[in-house]
This record gives sequence, structure tokens and C-alpha cells, in this order.
Amino acid sequence: MKHVTFQFHDDLNDFMPDERKGILFPYDFRGPQTVKHLIESLGVPHIEVGRIVMNGTATSFDYLVQDGDNIHVFPISHSDEDNQPLSRLCPLGEHRFVLDNHLGRLAYLLRMIGMDTLYQNDYQDTALAQIASQGERILLTRDRRLLMRNAVRYGYWVRSKNPRVQLVEVMRRFNLEGEIVRFYRCMRCNGILQSVQKEEILPRLLPLTRRYIHEFRICPDCKQIYWYGSHCEHMNELIDQALREIHSLHKS
Repeated sequence: MKHVTFQFHDDLNDFMPDERKGILFPYDFRGPQTVKHLIESLGVPHIEVGRIVMNGTATSFDYLVQDGDNIHVFPISHSDEDNQPLSRLCPLGEHRFVLDNHLGRLAYLLRMIGMDTLYQNDYQDTALAQIASQGERILLTRDRRLLMRNAVRYGYWVRSKNPRVQLVEVMRRFNLEGEIVRFYRCMRCNGILQSVQKEEILPRLLPLTRRYIHEFRICPDCKQIYWYGSHCEHMNELIDQALREIHSLHKS
């Protein structure tokens, strides 16, 4: 049996039980083990880890842990994106997401602010990991084990169970405030909306909509029709409220 000490820092304490939060604690294990394996055995997905300091020196995931090692594990942060952390928040370029089955409402909200968001309620774990890997998408889930798959390079464990809080959480995590494009994507299928002449969709409109609304957009993929109405005002307020909450968090 080998004996080491661990301490997880900052946001990584979200994965720790109360008795291990923010403190140095002992951990015992058998046989040769990489530090990546031990970190994940403690419930922390590798994609949430930005830096590991072993006995005062930065190390990699494949380091073989030795008896008596002192291990400090730090999360990814925006400030260390240029310092080659062990994991990165996202691929280079725009943020693109794929969401686990239980995050359907969050998928709707992310599309509402213009984020490229793949979602199906029947995705299996293997398919999610493959889509995230091959498409260089950020995998959002509340399933820690899914994020521990080797194929997953970019991901995030969504902390909250409340969809509106989840939206704020993801916007803040990935600095999405400057990328918001309202009413740009289809919230049903993720397609990019296009303008459409009223005459082309007239048979599909209800009488009051046909009478009072004159500007429309349509999804070229699923043919869902959109127009600006009271529901849009509600969505605008939801987005504005999320932005206010993020700004308040930045100040605190």
C-alpha cells in the first residue's frame, strides 16, 4: 500500500465531499498508478484539471505516483489558457457544444443565445464522446464518468440542476457574453434561421398571426417558423437577466 496526500483547489472542490474540501488529505492506493488515474478515482474528470503540482513541481497526467508524494491539483482558468495547461476550456475558435440527454432545456437556452449546440434525447455515451472528439465540441453533462472517457478532450461538468442557472454557469465558464447573437439559431434543431417572405408561409399561419405579423424567419432544416412577439420579449429578459447575474458575479 502506498500513501500520498492530495489537495484540490478552487472549483475542483465542487467534486469533493465536505470533509475533503480545501484541505490536504491522505489517500492510499496499490500498485503503479498514474496521477490521472488517481485524480479520476477521486471523482474529478481529467478535462477539468488545468495543472498538477507534484512535490512543488508541475507534472503531467502520465506521472507515476510514488509513495509519499504531495499532490496539488488546480482547475483550468481563463488566465492560464496561454500557459499550456494540461486541459483546455475549448478548441481554438468559436464555442461549439454537444449536450447530454438530460440537458435538453439548457440546449434550448444555448441555441436561444446563438450557440452552436447539438442535442438529441437519445444520444448514448459512446456517441456523445465520439461527437465531442471528432467535431471538437465541448461536451456538457452532469455525468462525471462520461467526462472521464479518454476520447473527450473538451468538456464541463454542469454543477446546477436548474436550467436558467445552468445557462449563467456555462456563459460564465466559457466567457460567452461577447458571442451572443439573439434569435439566430433554430431552438428546435440548431439550424441557422433565414428570412422568409410572408406569402411563402401564409397557409401555415394562424389567423391572428397572419393579420398582425409581417416579418418572419424560417429554419431551412426543420422548417420551423419564427417571428418577433411577446415570447421574444420574455426571452430577451431572460438573456438580460443572465448577463446581469454574470456581471454581478464578476464584481464579487
